[in-house]
Amino acid sequence: MFFQHVYDKSLAQASYLIGCQATGEAIVIDAQRDMDVYLKIATQNNLKITHITETHIHADFLSGSRELATVTGAQLYLSDEGGKDWQYQFPHNGLKNGDKIKVGNLSLEVLHTPGHTPESISFLLTDHPATNEPIMIFTGDFVFVGDIGRPDLLEKAAGMIGTQEIGAKDMYESIQRFAELPSFLQVWPGHGAGSACGKSLGAVPSSTVGYEKIRNWAFQYNNDEKGFVDYLLEGQPEPPKYFAMMKHLNKVNRPLLVEIPQHQQLSKAQFLHAYQDGIKVIDTRNKVEFAKGFIPGSINIQHNNSLSTWAGWILNYQEQFIIVAETGEMEEITRKLMRIGLDNIYGYITDVTNLDLELNTGDLVNIDTFKTYIGKEDAQIIDVRGSIEFNAGHIEGAEHVFVGTLNANLDKISKDKQVVIHCQAGDRATIAYSILRRNGFENVKNYSGGMKEWLEKDGPISNLSS
Repeated sequence: MFFQHVYDKSLAQASYLIGCQATGEAIVIDAQRDMDVYLKIATQNNLKITHITETHIHADFLSGSRELATVTGAQLYLSDEGGKDWQYQFPHNGLKNGDKIKVGNLSLEVLHTPGHTPESISFLLTDHPATNEPIMIFTGDFVFVGDIGRPDLLEKAAGMIGTQEIGAKDMYESIQRFAELPSFLQVWPGHGAGSACGKSLGAVPSSTVGYEKIRNWAFQYNNDEKGFVDYLLEGQPEPPKYFAMMKHLNKVNRPLLVEIPQHQQLSKAQFLHAYQDGIKVIDTRNKVEFAKGFIPGSINIQHNNSLSTWAGWILNYQEQFIIVAETGEMEEITRKLMRIGLDNIYGYITDVTNLDLELNTGDLVNIDTFKTYIGKEDAQIIDVRGSIEFNAGHIEGAEHVFVGTLNANLDKISKDKQVVIHCQAGDRATIAYSILRRNGFENVKNYSGGMKEWLEKDGPISNLSS
């Protein structure tokens, strides 16, 4: 058996290529959209991708299963569980509980594991030349290392009211069945630490059924469905805004993208024409460089592992946008954005200083200056972290406006007071700062040290979670 774990750090998303070396056949589970990685792995190991499958209709990334099937001619196997509202709306081979996919001398048995979503399935892998016992289970967003998938996304991200309670109860039943599996089974989940698909995912890439039964909180609620449901639904992070679009695009027919787009570097004239037409500018430079000088109205979303997540919060799927980045970074930036379907890159520029524009600069303050604004009636302290972070501890007097929803809550920010924003360590505050400046807030300062520096220097905090 050939096995390759493919991990996208930018979305903390795992996919898998498993092959039978005797027959040269291979299957890919939960492919990312820039699927050339699987073609390369298959070629290097004398394998042909003949089967493609998914664990569920994904909300956090745009699946590459159809792109991969188009290029390879492989058969697409997808869940037909969950009822009529949870069916993929394009041609595929339907899977039900108990069905088996045969890939050479390997077989993958389908287990219907609803909870995260109604159609969610897992795959029990058996390597038949070695044994007739299953050796691995691919759980998607069902069971993670140390956590389980959240059932509230359909309600919070897709607006399907009443589904989170049903999903939590389905998850409880699925967990009971999972606990009956052999303890030696290797568990390979769809996500790791940093994903918004759970609240406390482990950083270790895999586990075993036995280890999860000991360590994972979800297996400590025997005969206590209510306690399980209450804990599962409590304290889940804000689901990124783009999740609803992913849920839709992964279910319906859509245009396919089988190559990595090459974007043009804009001339000064091209940029200025587009900029004056109102095309949004996303500046991916480091926050320190951005603060030194940035194009008025541009938004700073740094090129790091969180780029696609914050772009998914801030951008919509109908607008074009221009990227500020070095040429050598554009392929990676394009890959990260296309993984969540943000394909409308108009072009890019590398230098903001040669455009004949008067640049803005960031108004950064240190902790001592920040302290002078606390408690003043003519100042407004805004904490842009997530609600869980804010409730667990925040600077006294600070108001909470999460950066991901800032555009929809600008009415909560005063244009008459001195506004001072902060987050944990500066990255989200820079996004928020640029959004506020874009929307005409001139009297804004950024305490970039954030809660990290505040706590290191023993600053007092208020706690709402108690």
